[in-house]
Amino acid sequence: MADESIYDFSARDIKGNDVSMADYRGKVLLIVNTASKCGFTPQFEGLQSLHKELGGKGFEVLGFPCNQFMNQDPGNESSISEFCSLNYGVDFPMFAKIEVNGEGTHPLYRFLKKQAKGLMGTEKVKWNFTKFLVDGEGRVVRRYAPTAKPADIRADIEKLL
Repeated sequence: MADESIYDFSARDIKGNDVSMADYRGKVLLIVNTASKCGFTPQFEGLQSLHKELGGKGFEVLGFPCNQFMNQDPGNESSISEFCSLNYGVDFPMFAKIEVNGEGTHPLYRFLKKQAKGLMGTEKVKWNFTKFLVDGEGRVVRRYAPTAKPADIRADIEKLL
């Protein structure tokens, strides 16, 4: 349907609760597939900074652990949560581990990829820490490569706030 938005989806959080994306209605979101053992893992620090600095203005980071890229997030939800909290002070919402590519792609990610295609029109998520910027109306605005540092996305986020 043409007017589909992320609010039509839900996902399990890292503690096992079902969360409707409609709970984030009106907020600007940065949705990221994360991994605990990746070269980009230090981006958790930048994501947490954005969350802390812009959270009061209507912004949220949503983290979705994924183990599809070279087995870089093999732990269970409890160990992933502990790792993120202890090493990076992460207190933004983290979700249960999902798949972002292939047959088992989570429906939210199927939607995100269709709305904001990657290089040369591909839908496939290339690697950990691919980021999707969503406006306060639930529309996907842009996809960012794993190499895009959270600080480099800040201006785009602030324009939407």
